[in-house]
Amino acid sequence: MQGLQVNAPEQGHAPRVGIGESRRTESGAAGREAAARARDGLGGQPPGWVLAFCGGRHDPEAFLAGLRAELGEIPVVGGAAVGTITAGLMGVSGYECALALFPATLEPRFLLSEPLCDDLHGAGLELGRRLAATAGPDNAVLLFYDSVHDGGPPPKLHTASRLMDGLNAAFGDEPPMVVGAGTLQYFALTESYIFDGRGAAKHRALAVVLPPGLLGTHTIMHGCVPASAFLEITRIEGAQVYELDHRPAVDVLAERVGRDPGALLGRELSMLLTLGEKHGDPFTPFDETRYVNRLVIASDTETGAVTLFEADYRPGTRVQVMVTDAERLNDSVAARTRELVQSLAGLRVLFGLYFDCAARASAFSGVDREDAEVLLENLGPGVPLLGFYSGVEIAPLLGQPRPLDWTGVLTLFTLRE
Repeated sequence: MQGLQVNAPEQGHAPRVGIGESRRTESGAAGREAAARARDGLGGQPPGWVLAFCGGRHDPEAFLAGLRAELGEIPVVGGAAVGTITAGLMGVSGYECALALFPATLEPRFLLSEPLCDDLHGAGLELGRRLAATAGPDNAVLLFYDSVHDGGPPPKLHTASRLMDGLNAAFGDEPPMVVGAGTLQYFALTESYIFDGRGAAKHRALAVVLPPGLLGTHTIMHGCVPASAFLEITRIEGAQVYELDHRPAVDVLAERVGRDPGALLGRELSMLLTLGEKHGDPFTPFDETRYVNRLVIASDTETGAVTLFEADYRPGTRVQVMVTDAERLNDSVAARTRELVQSLAGLRVLFGLYFDCAARASAFSGVDREDAEVLLENLGPGVPLLGFYSGVEIAPLLGQPRPLDWTGVLTLFTLRE
């Protein structure tokens, strides 16, 4: 794309990032193939560390063994993925694996949290204090956490809002630029893990503090539209919303999408609707960038409750029922990607990361075209891109890093002059 510089051989000894992918069904072979392809893109520079996402059907330890057989004993971070995204391969079969290989000259710092099961807020606060002492406003930070507390049934999730509340309490008024995601193996929300630098780990979060020479610039893709007026949450317990405007939440949501509440079997509302909280003046015209949405992941016709992916709403929170809109989804991706690329015209983009909500994948949402295809078209050729289908996305919004649902977060990394 005109004005956007990328990894080019004529840039001499400037650092490069290699991208590799595989859809091999044998885990070790997948690790080796993805690693070899990424090494080819490194331009002969010594490999330093890897950001990798591994499809849910693979054995993570065998995948890591294959990767390290090709690259040596270097740190590997990232984790499980419903599917992965690169310019050469995208999909959600569970066998896709993808990675970014970084040169030793771009050495980060890795900070591993305390176990998340005991106290999510406390783990976030402790990690945030170490981050605040390590990373300043000039650092970009990647944050990954294991989404699943207990596979159930029903599944119980690690709530990102509690983790991020702890982090933000430690950051103060000048947080670093944090982007990241919750890892997830399957659409069913039953299993997950992260790569912590050494191996696969459960019930942990990992912060990757990138060197200050890298500048991250992000944008957030949306695609939901309001299907109701403002509704007040009148009864909520954790992530379970029982009442909206003093009526069973299931009834309210079913009516908004034209369904008979009495005919529901229990799952028809799941992963298709969100409850969106609009920030700022509620009476301004619709602007998708002012909304934080919470995905409905379960509904209970007996109790009338719906379960959200996050637990940060409170009694009195005013929300709108939001429905997914396939046309708006891809329009949002195209527009936001073009805006981001134009904002970086003339700068050298070293690599890009795309964290995409798994519920946005066409196999699940029913859209005709993957939003990642639209992103790549508008990103232009030559930008090394690594992405994966995630549980929760994390990005700066309204002054602090926040957990997001049903979004795509694209971050492009440039070298500081």
